[in-house]
Amino acid sequence: MRIGLTIVAIVLFLTSCKDAKDTFVLSSSVGKSNQLLVVADANNWNGEVGEHLRKFLGKLVVGLPQPETTFNVTQIAPKGFGSMMNKYRSILIVQTAEKESFTIKKDFYAKPQTIIYVTAKDNEGLKKQLQKHQKEIVKTFRNADLLQIQQRFNAKRLDDSQYKTLQKLGVSLTIPSDFKTVDDTGEFLWLRQRLMSGITQGDGVNNILVYSVPISESFDLEVANTIIVNRNTIGKKYIPGSKEGMYMITEAAYVPQTKEIVLNQKQAFETRGKWEVKNDFMAGPFINFTVVDQKNNRLLVFEGFTYAPSINKRDFIFELEAIGKSMVIKE
Repeated sequence: MRIGLTIVAIVLFLTSCKDAKDTFVLSSSVGKSNQLLVVADANNWNGEVGEHLRKFLGKLVVGLPQPETTFNVTQIAPKGFGSMMNKYRSILIVQTAEKESFTIKKDFYAKPQTIIYVTAKDNEGLKKQLQKHQKEIVKTFRNADLLQIQQRFNAKRLDDSQYKTLQKLGVSLTIPSDFKTVDDTGEFLWLRQRLMSGITQGDGVNNILVYSVPISESFDLEVANTIIVNRNTIGKKYIPGSKEGMYMITEAAYVPQTKEIVLNQKQAFETRGKWEVKNDFMAGPFINFTVVDQKNNRLLVFEGFTYAPSINKRDFIFELEAIGKSMVIKE
């Protein structure tokens, strides 16, 4: 009888432990997009290891009017990495250990959270590890932030079936509901979001454009040039300035940068650069995704551009990037 009761007690204990584990809820992480906490001792941070970290984490973002780094970085020593600091959303831990390792952990101390551990036996080994994995480090943290923004926007997503242009193009996007319609012709969609904080309140805006153009015979040979010609043509046709003869163009003094990517499992090109209004002083950054839709002999274009005078614009373009990368093309 006693043995039976003991077994029942053990089963109940294990069950309660499992239930407690299943119902355990992580606290919410802290930190904004593009903010990164680096955990490293002072000797490493002030030496060659820290110099290399600052070089690739502090790389300037392409296409912005003011110099802005990829991440805003805060460094603390390992002894300061306690219950207050371990709730950061993005954490990079760099430390010496018995063996080399590169590990990514998700939602460990808080949620959402991404922690990357880089270890090696000595400082020279840490430098080699960072050089080997620097692209993956940047990509991992950026993708985590993009996903978090998309999830946040999805919670307040507008019904994009209301736009005849998106319906005609067979495109769906995760767009937050505070974007309002400027134009929706069936061939061209223009949405605008008022920036409601800081010194841009009432003046600054984010903009979304969606349209398509036929694939030209020379596209494969002149990808970057074709993208700029297309956006300048669209700007002249649909995006006027305040007076006659004013319209949006690609800034001539800055050469945009184009790279090949994959978007919605299709070949695509990402272009970053600066726009301006011809014969006016308005200007700002843009990000353009041009998707090659061979089946329908067309280029599907999503573009986001920002007008926010006198303030940094990295995070606005980052949010527009998240919207563009949410594109779903209906087959």
